[in-house]
Amino acid sequence: MKVTFLSQEIIKNKRDGKVLSQAEIDFFIQGIAKNTVSEGQIAAFAMAVFFQGMNAQERIDFTQSMVNSGDVMDWSDMNLNGPILDKHSTGGVGDKISLMLAPIVAACGGYVPMISGRGLGHTGGTLDKFDAIPGYNATPDNSLFRQTVKEVGCAIIGQTANLAPADKRFYATRDITATVDCIPLITASILSKKLAEGLDGLVMDVKTGSGAFMENLDDAKELAQAIVDVSSVNTTAIITDMSQVIGYTAGNALEVSETIDYLTGKRQEPVLHQLVETLCAQILLQGKLVNNFDEGVIQVNKVIKNGQAAEKFAKMVSALGGPNDLMENPNKYLAKAKIIQPIYPIQEGFVTEMDTRMIGMGVVELGGGRRVSTDKINYSVGFSHFCHVGDKVELDTPLAFVHANTHEQAEAAQNVLLKHIKVSNKQVKAPQTIIQKVIK
Repeated sequence: MKVTFLSQEIIKNKRDGKVLSQAEIDFFIQGIAKNTVSEGQIAAFAMAVFFQGMNAQERIDFTQSMVNSGDVMDWSDMNLNGPILDKHSTGGVGDKISLMLAPIVAACGGYVPMISGRGLGHTGGTLDKFDAIPGYNATPDNSLFRQTVKEVGCAIIGQTANLAPADKRFYATRDITATVDCIPLITASILSKKLAEGLDGLVMDVKTGSGAFMENLDDAKELAQAIVDVSSVNTTAIITDMSQVIGYTAGNALEVSETIDYLTGKRQEPVLHQLVETLCAQILLQGKLVNNFDEGVIQVNKVIKNGQAAEKFAKMVSALGGPNDLMENPNKYLAKAKIIQPIYPIQEGFVTEMDTRMIGMGVVELGGGRRVSTDKINYSVGFSHFCHVGDKVELDTPLAFVHANTHEQAEAAQNVLLKHIKVSNKQVKAPQTIIQKVIK
């Protein structure tokens, strides 16, 4: 017999600190998906969880209910000869790792059906970077998506309406009710979309530092542990540094260009390479494509060096509507800003600190990101040729180059960088890139 609950009673139970049953959670989440639970009730429930938390079983039940609120991908009929794998990042500035990771893992024998999001606030979105590629279809129909995964080995697209629909509505309410930074809700939101992909293995990149959602290391550790504990598939979380811009660029077309340089071996920033190498090797280990982590590192570097990873990226772009010769002629397709100029330090010395969040907001101010979800993006703007913490800079050594549409925007962006990249005569060590692994 079907049990009927009252949404307000479920909210009351959680408000009073009671443990919710799986049936109560299922009822409430289905109500979100079917619009029988109001926005006010979602807000009240989110706030109750924010203050009362959830125990381990509640978190598992809550996440699984979110997964089951829509379609769950099934790859069993595709006769794939490798594991279904993916990676998710909690977001950062200059974080173009997904663009490199998916084709590398595909070149190593994995299949990566990556569902990604757009940027909001100071963090860039993976889909916005692909939107900088003319013709690339980030929202293909299910048939094209599945076929691309099968034939190429990877496809990076946006969330479909039928994938974890309860999360989409739940997050929209959390975003306007100051309940985003809640570990049980973050965990369910991240995992519901990823587990709906039908994965065999998942690696989480949990970032910490000035440009991260989890600035505090203890918070990052708590989230990493929660994700590993709740996930129903083989999952590892890797806590990584986000106290400086990742790679050389921040801005959509600029990051695609850096990705092409990276995959073709033209230019590889060392910190970015360490992150890509570590995350990819861990994913290969999760998928049992290698016997140990070191073997994974060797395999990752092999497919970059022999060109197989670059070939996978090119095939994915082409299969999803982008140009066939993007790798050979990126300048032909990627938009360029009207003004490109260096930003020099006001004193010589060593780069000691970056306020990465504010640098990300500098990209937004240039038009390369969103304050609200309806904002239009200028794909050409941003920063390139970034210095890094620990670098020695002279008065004629650029901290970065600004790519802007107007002189006013360029000047404002210059002021942001000069204010938020600290230079002093005291040399500091570069921050540790890989901080900790959390394994189930």
